Amino acid sequence: MKAGGFSWIFCSFRAYDIDMKRSYLVCVVAVVVLFVSAVGLCMRALFLPTSVFAGGNAPIKIVLDAGHGGIDGGVTGITTGVKESDLNLAITLRLKQTLDDMGFETVLTRKTEAGLYDAATEGFKRRDMQRRKEIVQKADPTLLISVHQNRYPSSSVRGAQVFFRRGDFGGERLAFALQEKLNGLYQTEGVKSRKHTPSEYFMLTCTENPSVIVECGFLSSPADEKLLISTAWQKRLAESIAAGVVAYLAGELS
Repeated sequence: MKAGGFSWIFCSFRAYDIDMKRSYLVCVVAVVVLFVSAVGLCMRALFLPTSVFAGGNAPIKIVLDAGHGGIDGGVTGITTGVKESDLNLAITLRLKQTLDDMGFETVLTRKTEAGLYDAATEGFKRRDMQRRKEIVQKADPTLLISVHQNRYPSSSVRGAQVFFRRGDFGGERLAFALQEKLNGLYQTEGVKSRKHTPSEYFMLTCTENPSVIVECGFLSSPADEKLLISTAWQKRLAESIAAGVVAYLAGELS
């Protein structure tokens, strides 16, 4: 082969090598850009509570309502007899800690096992609900989340379900975001997804701002009950609800 031939082959390989390097650099740059964008989105979500929605330095305020309490124990566990009111409070306190750690401001309607009706006399339930409404209205929260446990005649029915007030479009979007996260949590236990649903619960009428009721599981299901009495599962429930709040706020921003 002539010297010119070798020179042409050498130049061809060199050009190919340069093209490969350029392609490699393009790929690297693309990966870096995608990574930076992803980090930006994550940081955006993390700082939503204090930098976007509240204005100034005031954090977003969320009222957390632990349903029932005192002589109103709600539904009971099918196996252990655990009271709904006790589970509601335990999960709500864990949710408060999670949201506080994320920078939100939280207000509790019920801080102890006691109800809010003063005396266990006739009309105690009405007084209890009215007191909760007063707390919500005084707080004037960005969001209201009421924590409950569910029941159903069939013990095979499982999973969490989120309710919102019909016509409350912000509440519907919040319910959707929470339902997605809770469905994902229960899917780890092989439980099929449930759908967020409109309802007429009293707590959903206490504020014009987005409000939801979170039924964390079915105490009529032995499998759900076993999970719900577990502190580890209560922690995961709190984290899932908090993640749903952030997802909702991120959606409102976009």
